[in-house]
Amino acid sequence: MSSQTVMTTPIVYPDSDGMPMADNTKQFRAIVTIQGNLDAIFRERDDVFVAGDLLWYPVEGRPDIRRAPDVMVVFGRPKGDRGSYRQWEEDGIAPQVVFEVLSPSNTLTELAAKQEFYDTYGVEEYYLYDPDRGDMSGWQRRDGRLRVIQELDGWVSPRLGIRFGRTDQGMQLYWPDGRPFVSFVELQAQAEQERQRAEQERQRAEQERQRAERLAAQLRALGIEPAEE
Repeated sequence: MSSQTVMTTPIVYPDSDGMPMADNTKQFRAIVTIQGNLDAIFRERDDVFVAGDLLWYPVEGRPDIRRAPDVMVVFGRPKGDRGSYRQWEEDGIAPQVVFEVLSPSNTLTELAAKQEFYDTYGVEEYYLYDPDRGDMSGWQRRDGRLRVIQELDGWVSPRLGIRFGRTDQGMQLYWPDGRPFVSFVELQAQAEQERQRAEQERQRAEQERQRAERLAAQLRALGIEPAEE
């Protein structure tokens, strides 16, 4: 008897869907700000993976079933670079939290399909941000389904620990310690302000030291030894 080797074509899971990360600068800035702040919040947690615009394949053997959330957070998976998130290679763990940032090209059908996907494949918290209006909607998994969060103002994410708050400029996200989410440019501006304040404090301290030395010299000239502090 002769045996025949059955050749199978390996399944390809592309690392790109050919779609741009963002349609405009405002959307891109929102995506990067959310992803960057979340990554910084969990920087010391080796078991929290944060990614932006990464294709997520939930079902092995089905490369057609996929989404690329603008931002996703996965608890229970290590940090590290990935070309895509293949759930069966990640202990079967689905992203627990997903953010989408609305773009002008998004249709109602597309948004409904995204929500259905996240509902079907186990996302626990889903947030949709509209950068043009500064508004945000949220859904939380309850009783096995993603349910609308009726009021996001003051809402604290059970998974992330971040707080959502409404301001005159729209929805603002806050770190667990109360600091607002900021962009890289804003962060650099804050760092520069801190540097300037530190330099001013150093100069004041130096001026005070020099004043004290002059006073001590004057006292010694009068035959008075200044008291040591």
